[in-house]
Amino acid sequence: MNTEHVTALVTGANRGLGRRFAEQLVARGAKVYAAARRPETIDLDGVVPIQLDITDPESVRRASELASDVTVVVNNAGVSTRADLLEGSIDDIRLEMETHYFGTLNVVRAFAPIVERNGGGAILNVLSVLSWLHPATSGAYSAAKAAAWALTDAVREELAPRGVHVAALHVGYMDTDMVKDVPAGQKTDPGVVAEQALEGLFAGAPEILADELTRGVKSQLSSTPW
Repeated sequence: MNTEHVTALVTGANRGLGRRFAEQLVARGAKVYAAARRPETIDLDGVVPIQLDITDPESVRRASELASDVTVVVNNAGVSTRADLLEGSIDDIRLEMETHYFGTLNVVRAFAPIVERNGGGAILNVLSVLSWLHPATSGAYSAAKAAAWALTDAVREELAPRGVHVAALHVGYMDTDMVKDVPAGQKTDPGVVAEQALEGLFAGAPEILADELTRGVKSQLSSTPW
């Protein structure tokens, strides 16, 4: 894919990994809609700020009308409540699922027809090593990311005949506000992750595994004893 002719939408583009995606897409020559619930918090040069709350279908609809020339979608917006499943707030657990599963699905359903109508393109869903690794301390997040992994695999099959490639990014800890309490030595530079993800997406990879932890966990999936 020639990125100089890409028009991209990046959700959660006001900070962290989403900001890096937007920066790098602009550097590659793409037109970029930088989406956030509060677009006034987006301070990147060269982007088009756009309001988008992925958990609000009306907000998604409005964004799809404004960004009707999109050919690449980066589903990056997320949340981490750190709720466990037995004693955590049920509202927090629902928020995780509403964001990572239903929110991602809202964006895919709204923008896949647009990408197809514009001649085809790609969708990247930002997932996690916790799509496969499910510690009790991150029960809500892991369950939501596992659901989003299943979603990604299913819509990849649905959209392939329509000229829309769907990829998943799986990654462990990154140096972002979401995991600011994690020691620096355990975190990956989000700029490096964004670069790997875009290279893989534009090369047609179905999955991008962005760090050694993620690659190690994925390699063990088929050998886990039951």
